[in-house]
Amino acid sequence: MKNKKLRSMLISVGTIIALVLAVWGIGTVVINNLKAQGVVTDQDIQSTLQVGMGNILPIAIVLGLIIVLIIVFWNRSNKFNFWLKWESFIVFLITVVVSINTLLFGPLQGLMNANNSGMAIKQVKKSLVAKSDNLSKQIVNEGSVLLKNENDYLPIKAQKLNVFGWASISPIYGGTGSGQSNNQGAIDIYKSLNSAGFRTNNELKNFYTKYQKTRPVGGMNDTDWSLPEPKISSYSKTMMKKAEKYSDTALVVITRPGGEGTDLPTDPSHIKAPQKYNGHKDDWKGGKNYLELTTTERGMLDVVNKKFKNVVVLINSSNAMELGFLKEYSHIKAALWMAGTGTKGFSALGKILKGEVNPSGRTSDTYVYDLKKTPTYNNWGAFEYTDKSAAFNHYVENIYVGYKYWETKYTNDNSGYEKAVQFPFGYGLSYTKFEQKMSNLSKGKNGNFSFDVTVKNTGKRAGKDVVEAYFTAPYTNGGIEKSATNLLDFAKTKNLKPGQSQKLHFSFNQAQMASYDSSNGGAYVLDPGQYQIQIKKNAHDVIDSQNLSIGNKITYNANNKRPGDVVAASNHFQYAQDDGSHFTYLSRKDNFANYNEATKAPGKISLPASLQKSATITTSYKEPRATGKMPTQGQNTGLTLSDLRGKRYNDPKWEKLLNQMTIDDMNNLIAYGGYQTFPIKSIGKVGTLDFDGPAGFSSFFAKNLNTTGFPSATMIASTWNKDLAKKRGELVGKQGNQAGITGWYGPAMNIHRSAFGGRNFEYYSEDPTLAANMAANEIKGAQKYGVYAYMKHFAMNNAETNRNYMSMKTKSMSSDMEWNTEQAIREIYLRPFEAAVKTGGTRAVMSAFTMIGNRWSGANDALLNKTLRNEWGFKGFVETDYYVPGTMDATQSILNGGNLMLSTNGVGAKVKYTNNPTVVRAMRKASKGILYSVVNSNAYASANYKKGQSVMWPYQKQLVNITIGAAVVIAALQVLAIYLYRRKYMVK
Repeated sequence: MKNKKLRSMLISVGTIIALVLAVWGIGTVVINNLKAQGVVTDQDIQSTLQVGMGNILPIAIVLGLIIVLIIVFWNRSNKFNFWLKWESFIVFLITVVVSINTLLFGPLQGLMNANNSGMAIKQVKKSLVAKSDNLSKQIVNEGSVLLKNENDYLPIKAQKLNVFGWASISPIYGGTGSGQSNNQGAIDIYKSLNSAGFRTNNELKNFYTKYQKTRPVGGMNDTDWSLPEPKISSYSKTMMKKAEKYSDTALVVITRPGGEGTDLPTDPSHIKAPQKYNGHKDDWKGGKNYLELTTTERGMLDVVNKKFKNVVVLINSSNAMELGFLKEYSHIKAALWMAGTGTKGFSALGKILKGEVNPSGRTSDTYVYDLKKTPTYNNWGAFEYTDKSAAFNHYVENIYVGYKYWETKYTNDNSGYEKAVQFPFGYGLSYTKFEQKMSNLSKGKNGNFSFDVTVKNTGKRAGKDVVEAYFTAPYTNGGIEKSATNLLDFAKTKNLKPGQSQKLHFSFNQAQMASYDSSNGGAYVLDPGQYQIQIKKNAHDVIDSQNLSIGNKITYNANNKRPGDVVAASNHFQYAQDDGSHFTYLSRKDNFANYNEATKAPGKISLPASLQKSATITTSYKEPRATGKMPTQGQNTGLTLSDLRGKRYNDPKWEKLLNQMTIDDMNNLIAYGGYQTFPIKSIGKVGTLDFDGPAGFSSFFAKNLNTTGFPSATMIASTWNKDLAKKRGELVGKQGNQAGITGWYGPAMNIHRSAFGGRNFEYYSEDPTLAANMAANEIKGAQKYGVYAYMKHFAMNNAETNRNYMSMKTKSMSSDMEWNTEQAIREIYLRPFEAAVKTGGTRAVMSAFTMIGNRWSGANDALLNKTLRNEWGFKGFVETDYYVPGTMDATQSILNGGNLMLSTNGVGAKVKYTNNPTVVRAMRKASKGILYSVVNSNAYASANYKKGQSVMWPYQKQLVNITIGAAVVIAALQVLAIYLYRRKYMVK
């Protein structure tokens, strides 16, 4: 009997331990899969465990106690052990049910909301998906740029094509990270060519597929930069002879990937872990950068050029590559740029090569022969102060970004220009010819001007043309910095048949030509003198010009605001101009006489103690001084959020509604902003789903999305078609409305400061005016259908390197400190965001990881309050980029203009000092911005919301039903235990 009891005890304990190990093993597998997919990081897991430990601990305690009791009382009577095991089991089940409920409806609710968002997602109608796919195709039709077409070789007359380059079987559809999109059902290069009627060499296709089937990928920090490409020695003589016999025409595909978390390597021969390059060892021989051809690609092109009479090159890269090789090979007859096509965009390739579509795209960046000669090159990358207190970037180029430098530097030196610049900004060829004629300027009231441009198709094929309007401003040597030319506006024609004309109307205000002068407190100024309004083929080649004279200097101040200003611009970013090293900014004076001094790489410099002390890093945050009376929260005012739909931002009812919220309500609303806004029962605020990304809705969590993977921002910008941008925004809005998505983490509108930017695919252009117009139109389109668009990343997030920098001195994390002039910050980097607010009417903002100077963008009063809200009149909310505890601080954010933390688990994202009236008032303001945007979104449209409806998510309702079911089962088990006890021990 004693051995039997001992055996029973050991089996019971062993079963419990085995079950625990099984749960642990399953959990480990699931977590590793999520990590592999990039859904979670080790930090996410640690912080989630930290938050949920208090709820999980009772389960472990009860389980441990049960094991102890079973061991201690193993030799007691059978009756005793019967009740011990049964009641232990029932108590354990009750503990599990209660703990899980308090965990899932408590600290993990935000994560559960995101993780179960798929249950709330509805399918987008097939007709809308089809309409979106057609727009994607149209965007690529109009955004593809014809770079070269020697002797009008294109359209191709050949029917058979040899397609070379491993990338032909795995092209780039977009990018990685939050900007990635749904690529299911993508049209690839071969499908496009075959659909257009071309026959392709399948032996080559099979050769590349056998070499490597899939493109190397990596996480946000461990990118695999490998460019799979077989060595030319692996191309068999037999295969190449067959290819020569198959066709004398070859299409060569060259790609470069990009993504969130890392920038493209300027020196790929010295890539450091955890990043990697597993390609051929000699690919970067001779100090090549990542945007040059590899040695292997060169070898392939050498042979293709030798063996095939006609070669066409397809450039599939959102990053502006060095393309001088297009001139070096005698048989390269044509070249086409086509990057970030989205899922359906490659359909354009075959049609363009065939001549069914006439390419009308224009470059959105300047293409130079040698990227090392750009003024940014030496000051791009990973730089840190000598004491390792912080990472930094010096924007030494000042306002001279992209073409603004090249067109200014070589104003009177066309020979020098042609040696430096291969394809100007705004460049693109066509299969037909156009003539543009500009009317005289017409002067209106209040500084308004207008003119017309008549475009005529003088060629033999139908096509579209782009009118690019630029202005030149009078420059005084050593005066306010000014580029020699600046994009003013642009428009695209309809499809014009041969001989057909179209008149396009342009209007502008003279304030658009003003420069920012940071002297005397700062203001936009319009210097006196002669301005030129020019229409150009591109940023370099003038077609026609009209003069505009300004008699007296005009200063735009409090008494004379620019159109659209709520408050006139003045200095807010002077603190960001110098990090104490007194580095030199590039100046146009004497034709950039200080170029060498300004653009040299930074030496060994340290950050002064005063700037370290004033930096917004977590170790320097302190509780603000308590002022004023503590607001009374938790009142019953009888209002619900729906009562405020359509009300003005300053309507008195807002304060009453805020009075109804508790401190916890506001803290939950502010803290849990990861891919959602949090439901608040006390005011009837429903939860919303806010999803990535700039190329269309995508989600790490909701795998059932059937939304569209649109072309990348760079491709959209290259259409130079505002209407297409607006239509894209409208379709995103319609898809969001049908799918049940309210917020769109896009569009992204940072600047292509360098060709090596990891997220250049996600951003429009090197030019702020092109980016501004595209962004504003996309936002207007999306918000028309109730989807609030998060303009991002506000601001200066032009690089990915060091966005989470660990200081060895302060033992805290921060992001790159971006040092720049106030003029460049306003004229270049803030201008797209300004247009997104003033013209696009955006109601949501995503701030950046970056620090402007030594102040984090997400807690930057100068940026979020003085500029965004006061000057531009923004009404809505500002969310952080992905919330990183230790780098970001929720309390400091809301005290300086932030509203919402992009956190799913709330770790470190809760506001502190909630007994401080200063903090509570900031919480009210932060909550109001979120609520204002949400109530005026599709979430509260009559078709989606009924007053008084539950604020619970579908999964929560399911959890309630499961909990009720579990309670019934536990009760039934208790009854069963009693029944079995009576049957075994009481019935004789």
